[in-house]
Amino acid sequence: MTATSSYFETRFSYDPRRETLWRCLWKYHFRRYVRPSDCVLELGSGYGHFINNVEARRRIAVDVWPQFVDYLAAGVEGHVGSAADLDFVEDGAVNFAFASNLAEHLTQAEFSRLLAQLKVKLAPGGLIALLQPNYRYAFREYFDDYTHVAVYSDVSLRDFLGANGFDIVACSPRFTPLTIKSRFRVWPFLVWLYLHLPFKPLGKQMLIVARPSR
Repeated sequence: MTATSSYFETRFSYDPRRETLWRCLWKYHFRRYVRPSDCVLELGSGYGHFINNVEARRRIAVDVWPQFVDYLAAGVEGHVGSAADLDFVEDGAVNFAFASNLAEHLTQAEFSRLLAQLKVKLAPGGLIALLQPNYRYAFREYFDDYTHVAVYSDVSLRDFLGANGFDIVACSPRFTPLTIKSRFRVWPFLVWLYLHLPFKPLGKQMLIVARPSR
């Protein structure tokens, strides 16, 4: 058993509640960024909960975990490999690139290399969206995950993106709670309500949307 497989069996085991959550996040928030004619790329796709719910002409997913392709919906292109190596994607092909809980698993050198590639792979007007723990609010739990190697807050991540040639389009320092690990069900109405609240109790994950600088 590889270290990656062990991670998915212990730290990040399959939970059907994530499917409900991501279906709601797509429906109530992310679909605003994507047109039916677009190409969407998900980096670090895991169980494919995001990309499987995307409605777009072309859907591409990449992850280092070989078994992730077994969870992808029909029509999603799965590529096993590092998210920091996007040679398999045509230049200028991607309209929207998304990553959830990825950057904290990459060294800054790997993250910079990924951002440099995205600038080439994005179509004109293309966007990237990063959803991940905000150290400002999740500092107590941040290193409970032994694979976290980099630390970002909403301030430092905005600055890092700027230093790597991206302009910030939107920033939500408290977009969602940190985890769904609890005994409670995930109710679509509560997800909708949470996303529309003017304040975000327990919000510890940030969302930053950016585009390449002109």
